[in-house]
Parts: sequence; structure tokens; C-alpha cells
Amino acid sequence: MTNLVDVTGLNIRFTGDRIVHAVNDLSFSLGEGEVLGLLGESGSGKSVTLRALMRLLPRKRTQISGSVRVLGRDVLALGDEELSAFRGQTVSMIFQEPALALDPVYTIGAQIAESVMRHEGKSQTDATARALEMLEVVRIPSAKRRLDAYPHEMSGGMRQRAMIALALACKPKILLADEPTTALDATVQIQILLLLRELQREFGMSVIFVTHDIGVAIEICDRVAVMYAGEIVEQGALGQIVRAPIHPYARGLLAATVHGAKRGQRLETIPGTPPSLDKAPSSCSFAPRCSFAEARCVEQRPPNVQAGQGRIARCILAEAAVAG
Repeated sequence: MTNLVDVTGLNIRFTGDRIVHAVNDLSFSLGEGEVLGLLGESGSGKSVTLRALMRLLPRKRTQISGSVRVLGRDVLALGDEELSAFRGQTVSMIFQEPALALDPVYTIGAQIAESVMRHEGKSQTDATARALEMLEVVRIPSAKRRLDAYPHEMSGGMRQRAMIALALACKPKILLADEPTTALDATVQIQILLLLRELQREFGMSVIFVTHDIGVAIEICDRVAVMYAGEIVEQGALGQIVRAPIHPYARGLLAATVHGAKRGQRLETIPGTPPSLDKAPSSCSFAPRCSFAEARCVEQRPPNVQAGQGRIARCILAEAAVAG
């Protein structure tokens, strides 16, 4: 499988009153036609990672190092004009809250048409026709009438569909989805997930999907990378992670879910709180919350261990799994 995205040793620091080590030594790849899920609780660095791939982080307060290559191009070295063409045409993004991402003073049709005119040089008439086509693709009822609707005139589910239409209008090769179903009720959520999966296959896109919900990951992902405190602690095929997680944090995420839980059974939780990110990790970030922690877990940073074909875990338990 050809990799469209290769991230190696990515580090992201936010500067200001204090330094925040938001992402630390992150490495992953995205294959052609693949859906990769970034899974983890709030504050684990998932959304920051997506924004780094699009170069959307504030330049003055952000320090980025490492390698980010998309279709063989060094994203961190792109100039402003190259970056403008790169966004929307090569890589596009569905933001977490469409009510904030969509411009409130322009109609939905105008916003989609503007993107098409900018990236493909289409006329106003042709771009508006593409906008209508995309609203029909994402199954917005009365699509022609919705062209002239403003974001506030649409429901949350319809705004999310419009956001998807905008993201796909220029037929990008890679789609970044930042928790696109978080603010939706369960019925609308599953509709959006099924729509995204269908469109991903129809357009032949590769997708990086950010979520904190393992149930959502199961519905849409082929592979999963579990993030904690700015690091990937385990990654592998979805079936591998769900059936037999290695890292204790991955185990905790799977256990702390209502899916499959018996009535009256106490929901498991992960004790403690995530660490402060004011220092780069020098030991296992999860050790203070881990019931399997040993002395060496707090003395040194565990290495990434290859625990099978395409399976990697940053944990001493991975060493035992390989030895076994």
C-alpha cells in the first residue's frame, strides 16, 4: 500500500507565558484509501496534530520540528502560495464545530463556490453548479434552496453536511476529520458516519479521523493510533486494538465505554488525571495512572516496540507480548 502521509518525529511546542509540549515524537503513516483513527481523551494532542498537517497553528507561538510529508512533499517547507493551493485541493478538513468554521455572513452556496473558483479557476456559474452538486451528494434536502441559506438557518446536522460538502468540493486526496460528530445526537451521528464512509469509498480518499469515542472508531476506521499526553502509545489495525489492546491506556479506553456493558454493571474508569505538558516526557507519561507500572517506567521513557505486523506500542508490556 502506498503511503500518502508520512509523519516522523513530529514535535509541537506552544510558547507564551509557559511552554506546552503538545505533541512529542509522533510518527505515523496513512495509506492510499485508508481511514486512520486518532483516538484519545481531550488534551491528548489529536486536533493539534491535524492542524499541524494543514499548517493552521499560529506561527508566532508555535514551534514545530520533525518531518511531515504529504504525497512526497515537505509540508513544513511550503511557502504561502503553495500552502494556499495545498489546502482544499490536496488536503481538506472537516472542523469539529461547523457553526464556528462556516462564515456566518455568507450563504452556504457562496462559501462552497468560492473554494471551487479559488482552487479550480471555475466561473461563478460553474462553481455554483458544483456547490449544488455537492449539497446533493451529502444528501441535504431541498439542496437548491439551501444554496442561499446562511449557516444559522440550518440545523446542526445540516451544517455538518454542508461542512462536508465544502471540504469535498475540490475533490481532495486526503480528508482530515476533527471529531465531526461530537455535537450531534446519536441518530444524526450515525447518519454522518455512514455518509463519510460511503463518500470516502466513492471518492477514493484517505482519511484521518479524530475521535475520543471507540464506538465511532469501530464504525469508520481501518487502523487506530491511540494518543495520550501528546504521544502515540499504541497503533495497529482496528481489530488488533479492539480485541487485544497492549497498552494499559488503550485497555482503559476500551473498558470505559458503555458499549456492550451489562445493565447494573459499574462502568470502569481510568484513575488519576493526565499529566501537565509543561515538560517534554522523560519517562512513561501514563505511569502515575498505571497499575502495571514498574520502577523503570518512571526512570526512563519506554521505546516503541514492534509487536507484530503493523503493530507498535510504547510500553514495557509490549516487550512481554513479543517475548511471549
